[in-house]
Amino acid sequence: MKPHQRIYLLQFIFALSMGALLARLPDLQVQFALSEGQLGLLLITMSCGVLAGLTFLGRTVQRLGARTTTFVTIFGATVFYALVPWMPTALWAAPLLFLAGTLAGALEINANVEADRHEAALGRRIMSRVHGMWSLGFFITALLAAVLRQWGVSVELHMAGMLAIVFIAGTLAFRNMQGAPGRREDKSSAHPPFAFPTIGMLPLCLLGAAPLWVEGAGVDWSAIYMRDTYAVEPFVGGLSVTLFSLAIAIGRLNMDPVVDRFGPRLVATTLLSMAIAGVCLVALAPNPVAALVGFVLAGVGCSSVYPLAISAAARRTDRPSAVNVAALSQTTFVVFFAGPPLLGFIAEHFGLRFSYAIIVPVLLAAFMVRGALSSSDHGSRASSVATK
Repeated sequence: MKPHQRIYLLQFIFALSMGALLARLPDLQVQFALSEGQLGLLLITMSCGVLAGLTFLGRTVQRLGARTTTFVTIFGATVFYALVPWMPTALWAAPLLFLAGTLAGALEINANVEADRHEAALGRRIMSRVHGMWSLGFFITALLAAVLRQWGVSVELHMAGMLAIVFIAGTLAFRNMQGAPGRREDKSSAHPPFAFPTIGMLPLCLLGAAPLWVEGAGVDWSAIYMRDTYAVEPFVGGLSVTLFSLAIAIGRLNMDPVVDRFGPRLVATTLLSMAIAGVCLVALAPNPVAALVGFVLAGVGCSSVYPLAISAAARRTDRPSAVNVAALSQTTFVVFFAGPPLLGFIAEHFGLRFSYAIIVPVLLAAFMVRGALSSSDHGSRASSVATK
């Protein structure tokens, strides 16, 4: 296995674990007797954990290295996810989600920095494929969850089985993992303990955050939206998560050569337009078929804008790439994890249709700052690789 392919598996295997839990949110909502707003509060604990990991663990990830960080984050988070359905109440589950979120934040730094370094070593883009493998893993685990929900398999048994799969697959995939060569600028500057975005990075933060909010809303609320709005069966409701994740995976896995040919700015313009149209269709859909089409369109639209923003941040020369990636990641993933809980509070008072509709202005704002991306793929920092 080539070194950069292990980064693909890192995202894929972690998505199997995290996606299994998120795909069973309708069941956990019933099990813990939570309203939409209360479920949103529970999800906020994981959001806080992700923010803590992204903010405080940058140096730890650098010190531990890619292999150790991968084992600790994937296996640790999967254990916490598997324990959640065994908790008697949501109050007992909240600390587990916080700890899992913290490890997820560290994993995100590790995956993005390693992907950027591999891009430099390879001389070509792989960032969209890396995130595409996350979406592919989520598609597979969401499809499995839809089937298991229809069959009446308990959340406890489902998560226990996923824990075994992740441990076996992770051990085989990462036991010989090696970190990519670091960039010269990463070695020449000290990494601060906190990573905050600079003024120049704010447009990139908006470009990354808006589609991630769509992704978070699709992952966390689409099955509940289908259930509450159209009263569909569990399998049909689960199709919303499945098709949404598949659309994202297809977009990300095939987008790198498209970006190489047409440039990041034109690709982002097209994708954001599709995302806006898809979310509008979801919010206005008269029937479940139209809603599923909207989720597919939104999935393709939000697929690769975040990876484009990550690559643009990593290629900035004002700070080490790990610092810029951590700064962008912590900002955008706050939206990814905190946005859906916010939608829960809105849905409790105004309905899920309205909660999807309020995402549209954020997407329009991201569309307005797409000029922060390069119009071509020239000017890459790919040549700035340091040998270890």
